[in-house]
Amino acid sequence: MASHRKPRQRPLSGGTVRSVRTAATLALAGAATATAFEGTSQAEPRPTPAQVKAEVDRLYEEAEAATERYNGAKEKADLAQRSLTGLRDEAARRTDRLNTARNALGSLAASQYRSGALGPAMQLVLADSPQEYLDRAALLERAGDRKAVEIATVRRRLEEVGALREQAAGRLADLREQQAELARHKRTAEAKLDEAKRLLARLTAEERARLVAEDPHSGPATAPPPAARPAAPVRSSRAARAVAFAYGAIGKPYVWGSTGPGSFDCSGLTQAAWRSAGVSLPRTTYTQINAGRRVSRSELVPGDLVFFYSGISHVGMYVGNGQMIHAPRPGSTVRLAPIDSMPWAGASRPA
Repeated sequence: MASHRKPRQRPLSGGTVRSVRTAATLALAGAATATAFEGTSQAEPRPTPAQVKAEVDRLYEEAEAATERYNGAKEKADLAQRSLTGLRDEAARRTDRLNTARNALGSLAASQYRSGALGPAMQLVLADSPQEYLDRAALLERAGDRKAVEIATVRRRLEEVGALREQAAGRLADLREQQAELARHKRTAEAKLDEAKRLLARLTAEERARLVAEDPHSGPATAPPPAARPAAPVRSSRAARAVAFAYGAIGKPYVWGSTGPGSFDCSGLTQAAWRSAGVSLPRTTYTQINAGRRVSRSELVPGDLVFFYSGISHVGMYVGNGQMIHAPRPGSTVRLAPIDSMPWAGASRPA
């Protein structure tokens, strides 16, 4: 019978045992190293307060640039809306006059029909379509019909109403385009602000308090009494009124897209201040800088507008002695600040 015994296994030699142990040790070490590297790649390092401040400042600058683009798109959208409303109102008025004229012709046609004297001019009111109406009117004008003048008037009014409606349709398309742009810039600004909030939330309460204390653009602000305000000559009564308005706004919150009276963004504040003095400024920083005469830093007098950052995304009002009043950023209020606290871009003097 065949033997069913298991074959005898040879014992591992010392060298083989050492090789197995070495391989196992290396495998375990490799696994531990891989786990350590995975932990390193997944654990996001905690930023320092200085790093958070630098990144938050960048996000606020980008958010303010998006806010100014939003303000520009809103200004265009408001203009398109006003134009559309005006065109629609005018079209409605002209349509009323057209209907009055057509009704008068219709009454005359009915009278002539009853008397059996319905002339070709009166047949216009019975046209099945506007185009047929106009075609018949053209024929009658050439034929010298005695009612051709009245019919020509109706025809002209039809054309005017049609042109107004075409213009209104164009304005409506412009408005919808501006509204879409408005929404894009709003989403961008809000995303930047939300990211800044998330970064600040990673700091401890003590670190956040320290950043606020060190930041000249954060925390509450109060207007200094008139006696403590920087003394500098004001070039005109209008400039004096604009500066007084800016001082009166100190302490009011920054709200992006706002032009007052209870809150402001940066260009909303300067626009409102000069409006109080009877001077109309455009809405955005990048248009306000071209609204007056450019002046150098050494020429500044109270009331001048001072602009910052390479994209001209921030503006304040110079009030003398190197100080400006501005609406800095979300979470802050209108305040006094040195003009050298931000990267200088230029200055202008409203008329």
